[in-house]
Amino acid sequence: MTIIASHAEVTPAVLKVMDRTDDPRLREIMVSLVKHLHGFVRETRLTEAEFQQATQILNTMGQQSTDTHNEFVLMAGSLGVSTLVCLLNNGDNGATETTQSLLGPFWRMNHPMTANGGSILRSDTPGPRLYAAFTFLDQAGRPIEGLEVDIWHASPVGLYENQDETQADFNLRGKFLTGPDGVVRFTSVRPVGYPVPTDTTVGRLLRAQNRHPYRPAHVHVLAHKTGFKTLINQTYVDDTGYLTSDVQFGVTGALIGKLERHTAPHPADGDIGAWFSLAQTLTLEPGASTLPIPPIK
Repeated sequence: MTIIASHAEVTPAVLKVMDRTDDPRLREIMVSLVKHLHGFVRETRLTEAEFQQATQILNTMGQQSTDTHNEFVLMAGSLGVSTLVCLLNNGDNGATETTQSLLGPFWRMNHPMTANGGSILRSDTPGPRLYAAFTFLDQAGRPIEGLEVDIWHASPVGLYENQDETQADFNLRGKFLTGPDGVVRFTSVRPVGYPVPTDTTVGRLLRAQNRHPYRPAHVHVLAHKTGFKTLINQTYVDDTGYLTSDVQFGVTGALIGKLERHTAPHPADGDIGAWFSLAQTLTLEPGASTLPIPPIK
């Protein structure tokens, strides 16, 4: 260990210590982190007061993360990091389009098992009825049978059920199993766009940057089966605002699905007023079927 004589000696001393890390991938990450972090401090000439504010912000974000809210995941999306990581690691390592997307901060484990074609409405949720069909294919275009699929989305008031005590537990959430056709069908209400929470650190940052807090309407999908890389998807409906200015930078062309409005009676449910259909095809890549770390409980 070197006795530090000046600021120019700090980074080489830290890098020398990082180089002792046994795990090669951890060593690579830590060496790069130190280089970029120290470079950022030098480039911005970070002041002592700003450094103290930065550590306080991180402390506050930790305190704002609870069983129902993950501030760090929300911040990662708001800085475009979540989408960047996703696009670099999918679609042939960023070479092609992908139907993978960011997980978001509201996925929960143990969605209730729901019959294919069933409803994910578990409490009174006003809004036009949605009939959705998601088709899951392998890279050769063949349907995937026996795929376990979580579906979830926000309510018409723009809140997920864990944010809203008026909604039943797991409202607008369900777990499905694909049949031989590789399709999951479900009934819900039309999804709407909504603002991310603005009373936390992310909200303060958005205001300081003169940014709006809104996300376009979307449905979340998480699908997994042995032999396939777990698919994490957000399907954005084409009939929504903020597609080109999503606060989480999540929208790509491959993720936009067509929302169709119907006024004739529904073939199965009769005259229910205007209703909507949404069909989307999603492709899974071969790989390990591992579940992500749940951002909330």
